[in-house]
Amino acid sequence: MALSPSQARARLDRARRSASLPDVLALFDALPVAPVEAMLGSWAGEGLATGNPLDGLLEASGWHGKRFDSADDVHPLVMADRWGRFAIDPALLPLGAVTRGPGFVRRPVLVRAGRPGLRALRTRRPAARLRMMEYRGAATATMVYDRLPIHDHVRLVDDGVALGLMDLRGLDAPFAFVLSREGRPTPTTG
Repeated sequence: MALSPSQARARLDRARRSASLPDVLALFDALPVAPVEAMLGSWAGEGLATGNPLDGLLEASGWHGKRFDSADDVHPLVMADRWGRFAIDPALLPLGAVTRGPGFVRRPVLVRAGRPGLRALRTRRPAARLRMMEYRGAATATMVYDRLPIHDHVRLVDDGVALGLMDLRGLDAPFAFVLSREGRPTPTTG
């Protein structure tokens, strides 16, 4: 059953307050696919708490969102601190520790200690690409990380909001997140 944008927004608002993974998956499946072109631009991100071991970890680390400059130039982790926004290379993060012991790496003292060090991982180089891939029965825009076993699949709530599911090898269930468009996409050339 296809949802209207207002129905999709209402269901997403409920999911932001209290979501189970089955509810988020049902919403994802009911949303229209996202063509690659619809994702171009900068997006603010937020996780949806569904009981995933990664819930809250990105936000605690200073995650701001994602930036899609073109289909081949994607910055999957745009961070923010008191000096501004910057992209980091996610391949340099201790992903194994996150998937094996997310409770440990989420401890407040470790998060506080690690946030200033994220600036050392800054990069201007893209770390992912956008491709159309089938996921949960439909081809949709998918961010494919260059050097990690991660695919972020997105569907559109409306022109300004997308629901994403991060499929990470080593996690039993996808991590759910919401992207909200910042401004309008900038056309790219080449």
